[in-house]
Amino acid sequence: MNPLLRFLRGRPSTTESTALLWAKSLLNAVLFFSVFMVALPWTAHQLLPAMLPLPVSLRTWGGTILIAVGVGVWIACLDAFSRRGRGTPLPADAPRHLVTDGFFAVVRHPIIAAETMVIWGEALYFSSLGVAGYAVFMTLYAQWVVVRIEEPELRERFGESYGVYCRNVPRWLPRFRATRHAQKREPK
Repeated sequence: MNPLLRFLRGRPSTTESTALLWAKSLLNAVLFFSVFMVALPWTAHQLLPAMLPLPVSLRTWGGTILIAVGVGVWIACLDAFSRRGRGTPLPADAPRHLVTDGFFAVVRHPIIAAETMVIWGEALYFSSLGVAGYAVFMTLYAQWVVVRIEEPELRERFGESYGVYCRNVPRWLPRFRATRHAQKREPK
């Protein structure tokens, strides 16, 4: 198997401490955001610095809202992975339990959706052709990763429960109604 594909395959976390899972998730967040939300968009803008002719209000409000909502969803999903999934977004420390509630009951891949939302927000806010091109590339790449790597691996790891989840929750376009498959919370 290709070394990159082997790295991207999820391995269930063995970490028991929720605080340690959160620490690992935050480390992942700092590294991921530094590379994919700062360095690469900046590089894309430097390579293609043309500005898009967008109204200032769309740039400011649209970009800010997409970034804020994306970061908020991302943080909520990290919490769900740490507390209920007992893992992190890192493939080498993946959740042990399938998380199907919260934002995961609305779309199957809310973390990736939130990340692309932030990138599109940056493209709007900075009105940069380079960042817009990067956003298109990352959106297509996210689709490829989900279809070719993430979903097959989750199907293998979680079996029929993941199949039921896929039949009930759309991959990308949100569904905001309650679903029957959402996990029941255990009484404490």
